[in-house]
Amino acid sequence: MGQHDSQQVCLNGHQITDNYHRSPEFRRKFCAQCGAETIYKCPSCNHEIKGDYQVEGIVALGFHTPVPTHCENCGSTFPWTAAKAKLATKPAEKSEIDYFGLVEQICSRFHLVAKQLKTRHSDRESLHVNDEYDAQDLLHALLQIYFDDIRPEEWTPSYAGGCSRVDFLLKDEKIIIEVKKTRQTLKAKNVGEELIIDSQRYRTHPDCKKLLCFVYDPDGWISNPHGLENDLSKKDDGFEIKVLIVPKGH
Repeated sequence: MGQHDSQQVCLNGHQITDNYHRSPEFRRKFCAQCGAETIYKCPSCNHEIKGDYQVEGIVALGFHTPVPTHCENCGSTFPWTAAKAKLATKPAEKSEIDYFGLVEQICSRFHLVAKQLKTRHSDRESLHVNDEYDAQDLLHALLQIYFDDIRPEEWTPSYAGGCSRVDFLLKDEKIIIEVKKTRQTLKAKNVGEELIIDSQRYRTHPDCKKLLCFVYDPDGWISNPHGLENDLSKKDDGFEIKVLIVPKGH
């Protein structure tokens, strides 16, 4: 009959060695994967954690000793088990999700979706993004993938003697999305002027902390999209403006 060696495990559950006594050269004070401290005894009763089962003269190949969840001597939960259980039951906090990044990702793929919609089986009728309203309708449909409360054409507070509607308000995430589609009469200079005015107006909106200005430019009317994005995108005083021109170059 053989006997069990002990195993060394880090506090996050990574096994260091299951031959703690037989192969001391593999011992580590801290885990190489996560940096956590290691143990080979139960913190509650000091009983050694069961490791590899060894029989004299027999070498077992390909067998991996599992990391236990509870101490076999006292029944206590090991530190890594409690940490994993807490993580599994903890709901994701809204602050941990980059919703602004999700909106940006949707807009960055917008042109690919619009092009794909033109290619339908047996030339069936589809949505062609010919103007700003078409762009808004398609973006609204794409936003439904990630967001529940999407408010189109939300009124903004009065600014410079007038008020206007935003294209989309994600109220829970405090994000406003402004959609523009370039045309012969709406090129870089005009877009820049409109976005500067819009950004000042939306800054006063009580539910706006981030503003994404999505400019759809399928015909390449904007000759320097990167320059316009860099000039108009900014972040200050708890308010962020991101200008995204798609696609860049016709």
